[in-house]
Amino acid sequence: MRLGIILILLGLITMVACKKDKNNATYNLHTDYFPLTEGRFIIYDVSEMIHDQDISQHDTAHYWLKTVVGQEYIDNSGRTARELIRYKSVDSGISWQTMDVWTSILDGNRAETVEENQRLLKLVFAPTSDKEWDINVYNTGSKQNAHYTSIHVPFSLNAFQFDSTIRVEQANYFTLVDFKNQTEVYAKGIGLVQKTFKDLEIQNFDTLNVQKGKELYLNCISFGFE
Repeated sequence: MRLGIILILLGLITMVACKKDKNNATYNLHTDYFPLTEGRFIIYDVSEMIHDQDISQHDTAHYWLKTVVGQEYIDNSGRTARELIRYKSVDSGISWQTMDVWTSILDGNRAETVEENQRLLKLVFAPTSDKEWDINVYNTGSKQNAHYTSIHVPFSLNAFQFDSTIRVEQANYFTLVDFKNQTEVYAKGIGLVQKTFKDLEIQNFDTLNVQKGKELYLNCISFGFE
């Protein structure tokens, strides 16, 4: 009888200890896919194409884009935000000109950017295969659901081998007259390393027969601190 009571007490103590350890455990959100350390920079090789068949326009621009995490400030909602300063170079980085200043915000399990006065929900943490979110939930744009298509996987780009990346699909739409393909890849501890944006009007399911629209390709070629 006494032995039974002792065993019951030991069992209760073990359950309480396990519950306490579980409650104290740190849940890793993996927010380091969206690092906001001041001075962190990424340089991209960029190709941008604008199409308008009505005026026989199919213009291509090639340049370098440099993003630098700037100083901290408090936004209109009382949240801590960071400047994201963007520079452009047309001579392979010999000279840079300021393009604009965006805003990056890491708020709990959400990563946001304010791009040209449009607040976008870029990532939702922790990354899992069942997560889906509207990137335009905080602006007046049409609903556009995003989800993860790969999580914590290695990724090769140019001369880089990133150990852990996530890929976000923001749009994948293909019809007789429309083609949308929009994805972003983020590397842990670095941030956005690749972006593909296609929003095109086409004819007869032919993605090469583009009538109107835009294509944008960003590929990381350098990163670090300054």
